[in-house]
Amino acid sequence: MRKSNFKKWLSLVLCLALLAAAALSTAAFAETATETEEVVILMTGTQEEPVELGEGEVSFLFQVIDTEGAEAWFKVNTDAETVGAALLENELVNGSESEYGLYVTSVCGIELIWSEENPHYWAFYINGEYAQTGVDTTPIEADTVYLFKAE
Repeated sequence: MRKSNFKKWLSLVLCLALLAAAALSTAAFAETATETEEVVILMTGTQEEPVELGEGEVSFLFQVIDTEGAEAWFKVNTDAETVGAALLENELVNGSESEYGLYVTSVCGIELIWSEENPHYWAFYINGEYAQTGVDTTPIEADTVYLFKAE
């Protein structure tokens, strides 16, 4: 295995261990219902002490607020050029491609797909303001907080 691959795997294992340790000490639970099942997600990290993920020369703060108002904070380190690419590489978001770009349907394992029966979706904010660009076309900027909020 190449040294860089080993470092990535080691980093992933250490991040998972950090998340597990945080879960055992000071964790807040957020419950979110989807159309078909109820999901319980462990939310960790604060603005002052975010969970640190990834490797790279650039970093930014990423905040998540679920439907119950529970918050999680992450410091994302990356070499990616866009916020979406960095969040995808750290498995913080998931979604599908649409004619408008990446349609984010899952953040931190919480799936929200808007429908009449489930009128919630993930809204993307930049420094507290509703984003005018998609997450996959938003360039990473220093001293910026990116947020996905369940609405």
